[in-house]
Amino acid sequence: MMLKIGRQRLSFGSFIGAMFLLAIIFLLVTVWSLGFASPANGFDVTDALVPESEIFHGGPPRDGIPALDEPKLIAADKASFLNPDDRVLGLYHNGIARAYPILILNYHEIVNDKFGKDAVVVSFCPLCGTGMVFSSAIDGVNRQFGVSGLLYNSDMLLYDRESESLWSQIMMQAISGPLKGLTLEPLAVAHTSWQDWKSKHPNTQVLSRDTGYSRDYSRSPYPGYEQSKMVMFPVSNMSARYHPKEWVLGLQIGNIFKVYPFSELAKSRSSKITDVVAGQSITVIFDSKHRTATALDANQKEIPGVISFWFAWVAFHPETEIYTRK
Repeated sequence: MMLKIGRQRLSFGSFIGAMFLLAIIFLLVTVWSLGFASPANGFDVTDALVPESEIFHGGPPRDGIPALDEPKLIAADKASFLNPDDRVLGLYHNGIARAYPILILNYHEIVNDKFGKDAVVVSFCPLCGTGMVFSSAIDGVNRQFGVSGLLYNSDMLLYDRESESLWSQIMMQAISGPLKGLTLEPLAVAHTSWQDWKSKHPNTQVLSRDTGYSRDYSRSPYPGYEQSKMVMFPVSNMSARYHPKEWVLGLQIGNIFKVYPFSELAKSRSSKITDVVAGQSITVIFDSKHRTATALDANQKEIPGVISFWFAWVAFHPETEIYTRK
């Protein structure tokens, strides 16, 4: 369907995207007019590692999107609210498997959790599609994280409650505050369907919808966003090579960044792709049915990567190498 506006033709999908963006702008104006948020939500961003002018207010105040602490977990057979193709972040660590439904993470973005003695922070940025898990042990302290309400390159900025430093999720680094310059240790996490995760980890625990907050976890607060070409906040670099919301697997090996667009991986007759990055042999495994990909090193150990939208990866890594299949 095409809508004609003046001399320009606007596709129905673009029209929906434009209406979505206008709704967000209206929300931002409302938040500011009611005084719910300060420009940096009370964080000191002077002398940050990224340009201060490129740190944007996402709308909610600090902790306006509430992180989940001491999350309630249920057995897989009790997670009847999940459909087979619902998306989850799956983490297997210290012999424990857990699934974090995206339908819940959309409303909370951060889960502070423990796997035995190890504290972890599960993070999800709905705008970039990025689900990443990190060790919470930083500079000798097990830290807890919250949602700052700020964005850089449309990606969430976490903050640790102990020092109030701001952390870029995709950069995996503190960009301001007392811990500025320190990095996060990523853990390998699956970004896949509930059916896929449950089949591999039938004894998995699942994040419960009993979060203590009143949210409609049956629906996304970002309807139509994944299909739209609209990017809601400015980013430092854009590329029209792929649809902005094309799913990709991004890797850093040594000092080299390389990205594997799902549309390129889908061209192969095999689910396994061998490649050499920074002089290291790797294998990328692509599952078209469950829309996921993982990477293994030469010893068949999983390499922590990030599944994200194309625009988000290239915004942070404009120099990225790109896997293409001819």
